[in-house]
Amino acid sequence: MGSHGRKQYTADFKREAVGLITQQGYSVAEAAQNLGVNAGLLRRWKTEVERTGPVAFPGKGHQTPDQAELHRLREENRRLRMERDILKKATAFFASEPR
Repeated sequence: MGSHGRKQYTADFKREAVGLITQQGYSVAEAAQNLGVNAGLLRRWKTEVERTGPVAFPGKGHQTPDQAELHRLREENRRLRMERDILKKATAFFASEPR
C-alpha cells in the first residue's frame, strides 16, 4: 500500500487555491471541486490565510473611467491566467504522483 497516504500541497498552491475563493468569487465547494481538493481542507487554508493577513489591495480609488476599466481588464486577465496556471500545475503535479 502507499506509505504516504496524505497528499502534500505547496504553500503556493494553497495560496492560489484560496485566491480563487477570496479574489475570484468561487464558492469553497466550486474551487475544491475544480482543483480536486477536499472542501474542508480548502476551508482550513482560507482561515489560515485570513489569520495571517491578506496582502493589502493596491489602489486608492480616484481613477478616471479609463483607468478603472484598464484596471478591471488587467484584473480579469490576471484572474484567468491564475486559474489556468493553477490547473496546469495541479495537472502536472498529479500526473507525476506515483499511483
